[in-house]
Amino acid sequence: MSSTAHSFTFIDLFAGIGGFHAALSALGGECVYASEIDEAAAKIYQHNWEMEVAGDIVPETDPVVKVPPHDVLAAGFPCQPFSKSGFQRGMDEARGTLFWNILRILEEHRPSLVLLENVRNIAGPRHAHEWQVIIRSLRELGYQVSSTPAVFSPHLLPPSMGGRPQVRERVFIVGTYVGTEQSHKEVDPVVRNRPIDGWNPQDWVLSDYLQDEDEIADRANYDLTPAEQHWVRVWSEFVLRLRAAGVQKLPGFPIWVDHFRHIDSLVVPDGTPAWKANFLRKNAQFYTEHEELLNRWLDDFDELEDLPASRRKFEWQAQDAASLEDCIMHFRPSGIRVKRPTYVPALVAITQTTILGKPLRRITPREAARLQGLPDSFEFPGQPDSASYKQLGNGVNAGVVYHVARAEMARSGNARWESTLRSSSESFDV
Repeated sequence: MSSTAHSFTFIDLFAGIGGFHAALSALGGECVYASEIDEAAAKIYQHNWEMEVAGDIVPETDPVVKVPPHDVLAAGFPCQPFSKSGFQRGMDEARGTLFWNILRILEEHRPSLVLLENVRNIAGPRHAHEWQVIIRSLRELGYQVSSTPAVFSPHLLPPSMGGRPQVRERVFIVGTYVGTEQSHKEVDPVVRNRPIDGWNPQDWVLSDYLQDEDEIADRANYDLTPAEQHWVRVWSEFVLRLRAAGVQKLPGFPIWVDHFRHIDSLVVPDGTPAWKANFLRKNAQFYTEHEELLNRWLDDFDELEDLPASRRKFEWQAQDAASLEDCIMHFRPSGIRVKRPTYVPALVAITQTTILGKPLRRITPREAARLQGLPDSFEFPGQPDSASYKQLGNGVNAGVVYHVARAEMARSGNARWESTLRSSSESFDV
């Protein structure tokens, strides 16, 4: 997974369990410092990467004294509101935030490359001020960065280059140190939010990344509860009966059983939001068109009275799939969402683990780790699965980091990265 000789050094801030470490060590880097405030995640990091992990850098202390010189600073930093008082310039505006500590380290050590990752919303309208401060502050320290967000997801990267079947759009802020005379020149984002090398994301085969059933330890832990199995059975019958009746296109809008009624009797209360009124009308029209079939289905399952309110809602996003067995599912507050089994939604640090239609079970932590580009040798000893899911949901996809880092090294024009690019593969291979 990593080269025998190290061609550069890096530090790993807000390190989680080590997605950056997986990618940068595969490029030939040596990690000389890592920090993570979450003790459980730090233990997993220490176990897998065999190095000590410092507590998180915090605004009340000067981080410079802790951090050794390095060539690359990597950080999946948290986004915090920055002061807008007087719209001050540069680092002072970020003082008191964790991002300020990153700036202090950059100011002191001037690593050749900075590689930051954050959620998509960091570049959205609600965080416009934070985005401006981040870009301006990095440029004032001499780093050439794009003011256009570099958004990318592992499902856009072909498997031959380390991609994975997971839609996980993240923003990357990547900069090369060029000095303050050059750093304010605008550059294009290091990556674009589109498939690489003609790859078609619809060609993903999720089953390629699943474990064989007989190799899953404690297999019963991933089975659905009897109640959850009943929910799936109810909605599986819904789909099968519509298909048998010749319905080629299932509704793309949310199905709300509690609002099934004949279109002629529909009354939309005054003040109902337009989006909800639209869904009410669509549900009524759908019910009217298939009233006899739907009434039999409801009657066979006791009007769904034993289903919680959120499970009486159904979101079909699986196009022409024949049944729930052919799909993946998520139990969401908004209902049971069904998708085609090409790629999964982003792993999240809450209990919305992807459910496979066949075999009917949740994905395992090992499978979730594969979707984050971590090797099967990566371990989660001594902790419950819920903690592993949380850590993976908070993590960064290693294959994407590898791709983004190589792209920045290649375009930097810095001769120091030529040997790294020559000695490393274009493909991220775990």
